[in-house]
Amino acid sequence: MPEAANRPAVKLGPAAWAGQVALYGLFALAIGVFSQWPRYHPLGPGQALIKLSFTRVGKPVGDCRSLSDAELARLPPNMRTPTVCPRERSPITVQVDVDGVRSLDRSAPPSGLSRDGASAVYERLVVPSGQRRISVQLSDDVRAREAPYRREALVTLAPGQVLVIDFDAEKGGITLQ
Repeated sequence: MPEAANRPAVKLGPAAWAGQVALYGLFALAIGVFSQWPRYHPLGPGQALIKLSFTRVGKPVGDCRSLSDAELARLPPNMRTPTVCPRERSPITVQVDVDGVRSLDRSAPPSGLSRDGASAVYERLVVPSGQRRISVQLSDDVRAREAPYRREALVTLAPGQVLVIDFDAEKGGITLQ
């Protein structure tokens, strides 16, 4: 290391400065070219996109049950609660029909080690633009026979438009934005 400290500083001449400017210019030009070319088109002409995106916690898979006096007596005093409820949650099941044709049928399992967390759904459907009848059914309870949340709408999709299907309990359930 003492040799590097004793070396005199090298002054750059005009040719070195011009070379540096040229290299930086070529680098900037390459970035500019590749940021514009090749053109990326996420959708083809005459196509629209339907995005299904939400996170929801399903209902418990079973009912709470009351413990008998004998079962309570076997438990330590600090764990004696009169009822026991299952932690596991129901998976979220979603079905989307576009113009009467089933386009998506998805079941999202609950997250977490005990399967007690939220289920996340994210799907993309590319459809032809124009007027479409969208029907969405969502179930968050394995014990229910029919989906408790339903939404059907007639929407007009412009080419390149993105329609987002979401779930918002405060707005009444399934929303189309």
